[in-house]
Amino acid sequence: MTPTETSETPDGNNGNGDSKSTSVIVNAIAVLRSFTADEPLLGVTEIAGRIGLHKSTVSRILATLEQENLVERDVDSRRFRLGLGMIAMAGPLLAELEERRVAYPVLRELTERTGETSALMVWNGVESMCVEQIPSRHQVKHLAPLGARYNEALSSSVQVFLANEDKDRVRNLLRSGSITLPGLDEASVESYLARLEEAAKRGWAANFGETSIEEVGVASPVYDHRGDIVASVLIPAPKFRVSQDTLGSLGEACAAAAAKVTTRLGGRSLG
Repeated sequence: MTPTETSETPDGNNGNGDSKSTSVIVNAIAVLRSFTADEPLLGVTEIAGRIGLHKSTVSRILATLEQENLVERDVDSRRFRLGLGMIAMAGPLLAELEERRVAYPVLRELTERTGETSALMVWNGVESMCVEQIPSRHQVKHLAPLGARYNEALSSSVQVFLANEDKDRVRNLLRSGSITLPGLDEASVESYLARLEEAAKRGWAANFGETSIEEVGVASPVYDHRGDIVASVLIPAPKFRVSQDTLGSLGEACAAAAAKVTTRLGGRSLG
Protein backbone atom coordinates (compact mmCIF):
# COMPACT_ATOMS: atom_id res chain seq x y z
CA MET A 1 0.00 0.00 0.00
CA THR A 2 1.15 3.52 -0.75
CA PRO A 3 0.11 6.75 1.00
CA THR A 4 -2.90 8.52 -0.48
CA GLU A 5 -4.33 11.97 -0.02
CA THR A 6 -8.06 12.09 0.71
CA SER A 7 -10.54 14.59 -0.61
CA GLU A 8 -12.85 15.47 2.26
CA THR A 9 -16.23 17.15 2.23
CA PRO A 10 -16.88 20.05 4.63
CA ASP A 11 -18.40 17.69 7.19
CA GLY A 12 -15.22 15.59 7.16
CA ASN A 13 -16.77 12.73 5.18
CA ASN A 14 -15.79 11.95 1.62
CA GLY A 15 -18.84 9.76 1.09
CA ASN A 16 -16.91 6.57 1.63
CA GLY A 17 -16.08 6.17 5.30
CA ASP A 18 -14.31 2.85 4.91
CA SER A 19 -12.09 4.17 2.13
CA LYS A 20 -11.22 7.30 4.08
CA SER A 21 -10.42 5.33 7.24
CA THR A 22 -8.21 2.96 5.29
CA SER A 23 -6.27 5.79 3.64
CA VAL A 24 -5.72 7.52 7.00
CA ILE A 25 -4.33 4.30 8.47
CA VAL A 26 -2.09 3.70 5.46
CA ASN A 27 -0.79 7.27 5.68
CA ALA A 28 -0.10 6.98 9.41
CA ILE A 29 1.82 3.73 8.84
CA ALA A 30 3.84 5.41 6.09
CA VAL A 31 4.76 8.24 8.48
CA LEU A 32 5.92 5.78 11.16
CA ARG A 33 7.93 3.75 8.64
CA SER A 34 9.80 6.84 7.47
CA PHE A 35 11.86 6.79 10.68
CA THR A 36 14.96 4.60 10.53
CA ALA A 37 17.87 3.69 12.77
CA ASP A 38 20.13 5.81 10.56
CA GLU A 39 17.76 8.80 10.60
CA PRO A 40 15.73 8.68 13.83
CA LEU A 41 14.95 12.42 13.80
CA LEU A 42 12.82 13.83 11.00
CA GLY A 43 10.93 17.05 10.37
CA VAL A 44 7.51 17.43 8.78
CA THR A 45 8.96 18.54 5.43
CA GLU A 46 11.38 15.61 5.33
CA ILE A 47 8.65 13.08 6.04
CA ALA A 48 6.29 14.66 3.51
CA GLY A 49 8.97 14.50 0.83
CA ARG A 50 9.78 10.87 1.56
CA ILE A 51 6.25 9.50 1.47
CA GLY A 52 4.65 11.86 -1.03
CA LEU A 53 2.04 13.50 1.20
CA HIS A 54 1.26 17.18 1.71
CA LYS A 55 2.94 18.76 4.72
CA SER A 56 -0.41 19.65 6.29
CA THR A 57 -1.49 16.00 6.10
CA VAL A 58 1.76 14.84 7.68
CA SER A 59 1.47 17.50 10.38
CA ARG A 60 -2.05 16.31 11.33
CA ILE A 61 -0.93 12.70 11.44
CA LEU A 62 2.06 13.55 13.61
CA ALA A 63 -0.14 15.52 16.01
CA THR A 64 -2.38 12.47 16.48
CA LEU A 65 0.58 10.10 16.85
CA GLU A 66 2.14 12.45 19.39
CA GLN A 67 -1.03 12.40 21.48
CA GLU A 68 -0.76 8.61 21.60
CA ASN A 69 2.99 8.74 22.44
CA LEU A 70 3.85 6.95 19.20
CA VAL A 71 6.08 9.86 18.22
CA GLU A 72 7.67 12.59 20.31
CA ARG A 73 9.19 15.96 19.51
CA ASP A 74 12.87 16.61 20.13
CA VAL A 75 13.15 19.62 22.45
CA ASP A 76 16.15 21.18 20.71
CA SER A 77 15.48 20.59 17.01
CA ARG A 78 11.64 20.41 17.19
CA ARG A 79 11.86 17.42 14.85
CA PHE A 80 10.14 14.13 15.57
CA ARG A 81 11.32 10.70 16.64
CA LEU A 82 9.48 7.47 17.42
CA GLY A 83 8.00 7.56 20.92
CA LEU A 84 8.00 5.13 23.82
CA GLY A 85 4.43 4.18 22.93
CA MET A 86 5.90 2.12 20.09
CA ILE A 87 7.68 -0.06 22.64
CA ALA A 88 4.42 -0.60 24.52
CA MET A 89 2.80 -1.73 21.28
CA ALA A 90 5.67 -3.97 20.18
CA GLY A 91 6.34 -5.39 23.64
CA PRO A 92 3.61 -8.05 23.64
CA LEU A 93 4.67 -9.25 20.19
CA LEU A 94 8.35 -9.47 21.12
CA ALA A 95 7.45 -11.27 24.34
CA GLU A 96 5.52 -13.84 22.35
CA LEU A 97 8.37 -14.53 19.95
CA GLU A 98 9.66 -17.83 21.27
CA GLU A 99 12.57 -17.64 18.85
CA ARG A 100 13.74 -14.43 20.49
CA ARG A 101 13.58 -15.84 24.02
CA VAL A 102 15.32 -19.07 23.04
CA ALA A 103 17.99 -17.36 20.95
CA TYR A 104 19.07 -14.76 23.50
CA PRO A 105 21.56 -16.88 25.50
CA VAL A 106 22.92 -18.39 22.28
CA LEU A 107 23.51 -14.92 20.84
CA ARG A 108 25.34 -13.92 24.00
CA GLU A 109 27.61 -16.95 23.67
CA LEU A 110 28.17 -16.19 19.99
CA THR A 111 29.19 -12.60 20.68
CA GLU A 112 31.55 -13.76 23.43
CA ARG A 113 33.08 -16.34 21.09
CA THR A 114 33.52 -14.14 18.02
CA GLY A 115 33.84 -10.71 19.61
CA GLU A 116 31.33 -9.41 17.07
CA THR A 117 27.72 -8.28 17.26
CA SER A 118 25.12 -11.04 16.90
CA ALA A 119 21.47 -10.61 16.01
CA LEU A 120 18.28 -12.56 15.43
CA MET A 121 16.37 -11.77 12.25
CA VAL A 122 12.84 -12.68 11.15
CA TRP A 123 11.21 -12.47 7.72
CA ASN A 124 8.06 -10.49 6.93
CA GLY A 125 7.82 -11.69 3.33
CA VAL A 126 9.84 -8.90 1.74
CA GLU A 127 12.26 -7.79 4.47
CA SER A 128 14.60 -9.24 7.05
CA MET A 129 13.89 -7.58 10.42
CA CYS A 130 15.97 -7.52 13.61
CA VAL A 131 14.17 -8.63 16.78
CA GLU A 132 17.17 -9.17 19.08
CA GLN A 133 20.78 -8.00 19.23
CA ILE A 134 23.85 -8.50 21.40
CA PRO A 135 26.35 -5.73 20.56
CA SER A 136 30.09 -6.30 20.23
CA ARG A 137 32.26 -5.00 23.03
CA HIS A 138 34.72 -3.56 20.51
CA GLN A 139 34.79 0.22 20.30
CA VAL A 140 34.44 -0.05 16.51
CA LYS A 141 31.54 -2.35 15.66
CA HIS A 142 28.57 -2.81 13.39
CA LEU A 143 25.07 -3.10 14.80
CA ALA A 144 21.69 -4.40 13.69
CA PRO A 145 19.36 -2.21 15.78
CA LEU A 146 16.04 -3.66 16.94
CA GLY A 147 13.48 -3.04 14.23
CA ALA A 148 16.09 -2.54 11.50
CA ARG A 149 14.82 -3.82 8.13
CA TYR A 150 16.82 -5.06 5.15
CA ASN A 151 15.60 -5.73 1.63
CA GLU A 152 18.90 -5.78 -0.28
CA ALA A 153 19.30 -9.09 -2.10
CA LEU A 154 23.00 -9.27 -1.16
CA SER A 155 22.35 -8.83 2.56
CA SER A 156 23.36 -12.11 4.20
CA SER A 157 20.15 -12.54 6.19
CA VAL A 158 18.01 -11.77 3.13
CA GLN A 159 19.96 -14.44 1.23
CA VAL A 160 19.20 -16.95 3.97
CA PHE A 161 15.48 -16.32 3.86
CA LEU A 162 15.26 -16.22 0.06
CA ALA A 163 17.20 -19.48 -0.19
CA ASN A 164 14.18 -21.08 1.47
CA GLU A 165 11.66 -19.46 -0.89
CA ASP A 166 10.33 -20.87 -4.15
CA LYS A 167 12.55 -19.77 -7.05
CA ASP A 168 9.66 -18.22 -8.96
CA ARG A 169 8.75 -16.13 -5.92
CA VAL A 170 12.36 -14.98 -5.63
CA ARG A 171 12.34 -14.00 -9.31
CA ASN A 172 9.12 -12.03 -8.80
CA LEU A 173 10.47 -10.24 -5.71
CA LEU A 174 13.59 -9.22 -7.62
CA ARG A 175 11.81 -8.15 -10.79
CA SER A 176 9.21 -6.14 -8.86
CA GLY A 177 11.91 -4.30 -6.92
CA SER A 178 10.59 -5.51 -3.56
CA ILE A 179 14.05 -7.00 -3.09
CA THR A 180 16.78 -4.85 -4.63
CA LEU A 181 19.58 -6.40 -6.67
CA PRO A 182 22.22 -4.19 -8.37
CA GLY A 183 22.48 -4.55 -12.16
CA LEU A 184 19.19 -6.42 -12.36
CA ASP A 185 18.76 -8.44 -15.56
CA GLU A 186 17.91 -12.05 -16.38
CA ALA A 187 21.52 -13.20 -16.13
CA SER A 188 22.02 -11.58 -12.71
CA VAL A 189 18.78 -13.10 -11.42
CA GLU A 190 19.85 -16.62 -12.42
CA SER A 191 23.32 -16.03 -11.00
CA TYR A 192 21.75 -14.88 -7.75
CA LEU A 193 19.55 -17.99 -7.58
CA ALA A 194 22.68 -20.14 -7.98
CA ARG A 195 24.29 -18.16 -5.17
CA LEU A 196 21.31 -18.92 -2.92
CA GLU A 197 21.62 -22.63 -3.64
CA GLU A 198 25.29 -22.53 -2.74
CA ALA A 199 24.58 -20.72 0.53
CA ALA A 200 21.86 -23.23 1.43
CA LYS A 201 24.24 -26.16 0.88
CA ARG A 202 27.00 -24.47 2.88
CA GLY A 203 24.65 -23.62 5.75
CA TRP A 204 25.41 -19.90 5.85
CA ALA A 205 25.35 -16.88 3.54
CA ALA A 206 27.90 -14.08 3.28
CA ASN A 207 27.90 -10.41 2.37
CA PHE A 208 31.53 -9.36 2.05
CA GLY A 209 31.19 -5.60 1.74
CA GLU A 210 28.59 -5.87 -1.02
CA THR A 211 25.86 -3.73 0.55
CA SER A 212 28.28 -1.53 2.51
CA ILE A 213 31.96 -1.23 1.72
CA GLU A 214 32.75 -1.10 5.44
CA GLU A 215 30.70 -4.08 6.61
CA VAL A 216 30.75 -7.87 6.40
CA GLY A 217 27.75 -9.99 7.31
CA VAL A 218 27.22 -13.73 7.70
CA ALA A 219 23.87 -15.35 8.46
CA SER A 220 22.50 -18.84 8.98
CA PRO A 221 18.93 -20.22 9.16
CA VAL A 222 16.93 -21.29 12.21
CA TYR A 223 14.24 -23.95 11.70
CA ASP A 224 11.17 -25.10 13.64
CA HIS A 225 9.94 -28.65 14.26
CA ARG A 226 8.37 -28.79 10.78
CA GLY A 227 11.64 -27.92 9.11
CA ASP A 228 10.38 -24.44 8.17
CA ILE A 229 12.71 -21.48 8.50
CA VAL A 230 11.53 -19.18 11.30
CA ALA A 231 14.52 -16.90 11.81
CA SER A 232 18.17 -16.40 11.02
CA VAL A 233 21.21 -15.66 13.14
CA LEU A 234 23.27 -12.75 11.81
CA ILE A 235 26.81 -11.57 12.56
CA PRO A 236 27.57 -8.06 11.23
CA ALA A 237 31.20 -6.99 11.56
CA PRO A 238 33.57 -4.24 10.37
CA LYS A 239 35.25 -5.36 7.17
CA PHE A 240 38.73 -4.44 8.38
CA ARG A 241 38.48 -7.18 11.05
CA VAL A 242 37.38 -9.93 8.65
CA SER A 243 39.49 -11.27 5.80
CA GLN A 244 38.43 -13.74 3.13
CA ASP A 245 40.43 -16.34 5.08
CA THR A 246 38.62 -15.71 8.38
CA LEU A 247 35.18 -15.29 6.79
CA GLY A 248 34.68 -19.06 6.78
CA SER A 249 35.30 -19.43 10.51
CA LEU A 250 32.84 -16.62 11.22
CA GLY A 251 30.27 -18.33 9.00
CA GLU A 252 30.78 -21.67 10.73
CA ALA A 253 30.38 -20.05 14.15
CA CYS A 254 27.14 -18.44 12.94
CA ALA A 255 25.87 -21.75 11.55
CA ALA A 256 26.68 -23.56 14.82
CA ALA A 257 24.76 -20.92 16.80
CA ALA A 258 21.77 -21.15 14.44
CA ALA A 259 21.79 -24.94 14.75
CA LYS A 260 21.79 -24.58 18.54
CA VAL A 261 18.78 -22.27 18.43
CA THR A 262 17.07 -24.72 16.08
CA THR A 263 17.68 -27.58 18.53
CA ARG A 264 16.42 -25.52 21.48
CA LEU A 265 13.23 -24.86 19.50
CA GLY A 266 12.81 -28.58 18.90
CA GLY A 267 13.46 -27.88 15.27
CA ARG A 268 15.21 -29.62 12.45
CA SER A 269 16.57 -28.70 9.05
CA LEU A 270 15.16 -30.32 5.94
CA GLY A 271 18.55 -29.90 4.26
